[in-house]
Amino acid sequence: MSPRDLKIPAQRHPEKQRRADSPQPKKPDWIRVKAPTSEGYKVTRDIIREHKLTTVCEEAGCPNVGECWSQGHATMMIMGEVCTRACTFCNIATGKPPEDLDVFEPGRVADAVKKLGLNHVVITSVDRDDVLDGGAEHFAQTIRAIRKQAPNTTIEILTPDFIRCDPKVLEVVVEARPDVFNHNLETVPGLYPEVRPGARYFHSLRLLQRVKELDPSMFTKSGIMVGLGEDKQSVTQVMEDMRAADIDFLTIGQYLQPTPKHHKVDRFVTPDEFAGYEKTAYNKGFLMVSASPLTRSSYHAGDDFAKLRAARIEKLGA
Repeated sequence: MSPRDLKIPAQRHPEKQRRADSPQPKKPDWIRVKAPTSEGYKVTRDIIREHKLTTVCEEAGCPNVGECWSQGHATMMIMGEVCTRACTFCNIATGKPPEDLDVFEPGRVADAVKKLGLNHVVITSVDRDDVLDGGAEHFAQTIRAIRKQAPNTTIEILTPDFIRCDPKVLEVVVEARPDVFNHNLETVPGLYPEVRPGARYFHSLRLLQRVKELDPSMFTKSGIMVGLGEDKQSVTQVMEDMRAADIDFLTIGQYLQPTPKHHKVDRFVTPDEFAGYEKTAYNKGFLMVSASPLTRSSYHAGDDFAKLRAARIEKLGA
């Protein structure tokens, strides 16, 4: 059997091929971005290639890749490029990962972080339900490797839900002391069966709550997409659920449909509506909120981390 070619949609997302096509609506002016061409973009791309690393920027088709890479910012995606989940919104390849975890990957990630001179780095991953601890120890090793190679770099992780693992695996990640622990709820609970099958809304919420119980000083972060079919009331309820779990930082961005086989875009949420969500979220007590059409989990993450830290200091001072 020949290996999968992940550049071919049918092989990248075999589980979606039976889905009916959903037309991809024309993007409004406020969504469009320029193609990446800068020298900074090319330097970042070359360092990523040299270290044989995967980024969520490319794999998920992020619209901000040109802007972020031109500034030397990239979100590293560890544990391979094939995910064991089949979320209908996501452009990352799905299936059974063809390889075991790469024991040398944490060192390569750390070396790239050092060469890029990052003040702040975001590390995410595919879901690896085929691994006993879901990759918790691999996350911890990556955090420790970065601390050794780039001790002044602050570290943000965006983890899977570890739903099929012993609950204690979360302690392994928290004990490695990332600066920010992010896990995205992705959407409102009523849309989970069709948008995020295999995940459970209240499990993800509880995961973030447990991080705070294990280490009250650790910043927690979560995000959702809008434009999937939710309404404002359900988004507001998610905000309240997050604050009940003591989550510090909320991101809200527009869902963009990767291919006709993915979940359809219900509508494009206007910039004014995003501004309304941001105001509501701050009123509910979040330390930091990023809500805009192009907001993604790691967009402007370094600048936002500085603001997040300042907001906590101000709150404690008050």
